[in-house]
Amino acid sequence: MSAERDEKHPIVPRRVSFDWRETPLHWIPGEPTATHVINVLHLLLPAGERWFVKVFKEALPLVTDARLRKDVKGFMGQEATHSVQHSYVLNHLAEQRLDTDAYTRRVDFLFERLLGEKPPWGIPFPAGKWLLYRLAFVAAIEQFTAVLGDWVLRAEELDRAGADEVMLDLLRWHGAEEVEHRAVAFDMYQHCGGSDPARYARRIGTMCVTAPVLVWLWAWGAAYLIRHDPQLAGRPRYSLRGHNKAVGKGLLPTWRELGSAIPRYFRHSYHPSQEGSLRKAVDYLATSPAARAAAGAVGRVGLGRRA
Repeated sequence: MSAERDEKHPIVPRRVSFDWRETPLHWIPGEPTATHVINVLHLLLPAGERWFVKVFKEALPLVTDARLRKDVKGFMGQEATHSVQHSYVLNHLAEQRLDTDAYTRRVDFLFERLLGEKPPWGIPFPAGKWLLYRLAFVAAIEQFTAVLGDWVLRAEELDRAGADEVMLDLLRWHGAEEVEHRAVAFDMYQHCGGSDPARYARRIGTMCVTAPVLVWLWAWGAAYLIRHDPQLAGRPRYSLRGHNKAVGKGLLPTWRELGSAIPRYFRHSYHPSQEGSLRKAVDYLATSPAARAAAGAVGRVGLGRRA
């Protein structure tokens, strides 16, 4: 049994909400590159997290462990909420004349068609095997979301740079929940993925595809946002130099933090409970304005029902 599951920490969705009316387009003041590199999350996650839920719903009948089944349902609830909240940020960007439809249509195609219920291009996968590959892709992606979640919980330079408080709360609420459920996708894949060595080989193979595709999607997304930013009028371009400058200021995770997640994942004995700090995540969720408001709303509903 994993260290994560030994802690018996319940994974439950929090029905948060955020008010974007006062959040500026460049929510890290004077840092359009850092702002838009992080904004790529809003481009990828609505479709990606809807896809996570679809894949897990399809695989749920394969789960025979009651504790894992409960964790998976909590994971699905959290991911569905993440998808909705990031979609609202896209609406906010559109209201500020930054239209993301041309990019997000391609992201939708990736998750709905290339990674959909049926294998792409009619590839003849044996019955049930395509689902296992999709579960492995979810686990590989979740390796990076856990690393990013841990980073944003520690990224004090964002506060010092004057980043918008509402956006920071969204990112840290989401990041804390990613750390909170960091082992669920991995445990789901291990449970359903069959016996080694095929299960391990599939896990490694999907990470070898996931990592470069995510880098490509992120660079493309950042370049798209900067190019279409109405306040920049096409003047600056996304560049590795500009990205690294933001990294040096502590406004983006280092390449080492991101890259080192891959060899860890490749270890046969690896488990994602080693990523980040569950205590730090839980502590943030106890203080997050949005999470506290959601908990208060649930409490008020409960009191109303008992009255």
